[in-house]
Amino acid sequence: MRDFQQPGRSTVFSTNGMCATSHPLAAKVSIQMLEAGGNAVDAAIAGAILLGLCEPQMTGIGGDCFVLLDKPGEADVIALNGSGRAPKGLSAANMRDNKLTNVPIDSVEAVTLPGAIDAFCRLSRDHGKLGMKALLAPSIYYAEVGVPVSPRTSFDWALAANTPKGVAVDYYLLGGKAPKPGQLFRSPQQAEVLRRIAEFGRAGFYEGEVAEDMVASLQAAGGTHTLEDFAETFCEYTTPITGFYKGTELVEHPPNGQGATAILMNNILGHFDLASVAPLGSTRAHIEAEATKLAYDARNRFLADLDFTTCTEHMLAPETARKLAALIDPKKAMANPHKLSEQVHKDTVYITVVDKDLMSVSLIYSIFHSFGSGIASNKFGVLFQNRGCGFTLDEGHPNEAAGGKRPMHTIIPGILRQDGDVVMPFGVMGGAYQPAGHSRFLTNIVDFDMHPQAAIDAPRSFFDAGELRVERGYSDMVRQELSDLGHTVVTPDGPIGGAQAIFIDRANGVLHGASDPRKDGCALGY
Repeated sequence: MRDFQQPGRSTVFSTNGMCATSHPLAAKVSIQMLEAGGNAVDAAIAGAILLGLCEPQMTGIGGDCFVLLDKPGEADVIALNGSGRAPKGLSAANMRDNKLTNVPIDSVEAVTLPGAIDAFCRLSRDHGKLGMKALLAPSIYYAEVGVPVSPRTSFDWALAANTPKGVAVDYYLLGGKAPKPGQLFRSPQQAEVLRRIAEFGRAGFYEGEVAEDMVASLQAAGGTHTLEDFAETFCEYTTPITGFYKGTELVEHPPNGQGATAILMNNILGHFDLASVAPLGSTRAHIEAEATKLAYDARNRFLADLDFTTCTEHMLAPETARKLAALIDPKKAMANPHKLSEQVHKDTVYITVVDKDLMSVSLIYSIFHSFGSGIASNKFGVLFQNRGCGFTLDEGHPNEAAGGKRPMHTIIPGILRQDGDVVMPFGVMGGAYQPAGHSRFLTNIVDFDMHPQAAIDAPRSFFDAGELRVERGYSDMVRQELSDLGHTVVTPDGPIGGAQAIFIDRANGVLHGASDPRKDGCALGY
């Protein structure tokens, strides 16, 4: 139990249904869908679409999504990949000829086809009850009348206020500036797009006037995108991948998502007795940082569109984790994981909903970097993601940029199972942090017996881009010890990621909702 004299957040309990997400309005709308007779799929879609208005710097209809769905009576978790492909005209060779060594994050070359709307329409048709017209009605309303900008959203908006360019400045800034907390953000042009989707389904977005606006805007910026590219966008059901950590099973998406990275990281950490060290001490943070380096190096080598990589089994193999774990020195930070691991490798919004029938949805939905590419369509203001910068320009790499191909993706929804039963849909936001965040969340629960809310609240550290980023919740002594081990320790400007989870207490018939205080959202049940 938490100390009620200290700042914190209590777990939310309910019996009929629960939603946990990063904005209160989205949670409210999700619960309203359940109260209206919808199921967890309906609630998750309605809430997710609204998040694109509540947190437009994070997500929107120009982005992608991944979904894990557990339906009572189904043999396995259902995985739906709603990530879009590159336009057919994209060429890594052309970019290399132009002296590029990577895909620029603010370029039209980084704009892949938006896959989320196709996935939402498919998910609603195959597994929902209420239909897209009902699910989009709240977002249409809020797009017209406006959403009050919340504190964390305002903070993030200001950090990326220079990203929108062209017409995106008019659509996503207020008087050329990021909105302050409490100011209203309206998007009437997006309301019109949602009305067309409500009336015509996916064709209201991928065909007709909306698609023509998107294609014309992208081509005017130098893109190769065509109406055919948009019309041919499609989501795919895939087979989940899984891994065990001390008896708890982690369910993830296969590539092109980076879920295999989280499983590999857990497999590496399984070779260390984390439960015997202090949960907020330097030993755990150091070992996690080293495991992150090695697991992310494997990700960068191998992960790609599933049609272009054959290395998933290698990443998930126990022998791979054993050999990588042996490279970790408990007393010293490694300088070059890529070189060390050669001997082994031969060859950010989230929403979760559980309904009264225990149908569980874990859904993550993003435009990648804050405000994505910064490019918006002229008439309807659809803000385009920049997922294409997840490609590499290395010739022959499985993730080499190419037309019709999906880039390696950072967004990963998660589900935990015990003895074959789903016990917790969860997700961690924060771009590259997500696999490390999945691992940290799981080890907090398994090794340190934390309740999901405590596991989310706990301070975080993350090795990224040569730095060990350590939140202020860690002591100065731990920071010094990590520095003495050879880490470049920094305090990040903002919090590391965000998380949401719902624990299913099957014995008592109660749902436990947990929501990250680093975000503006909440868990809400009824």
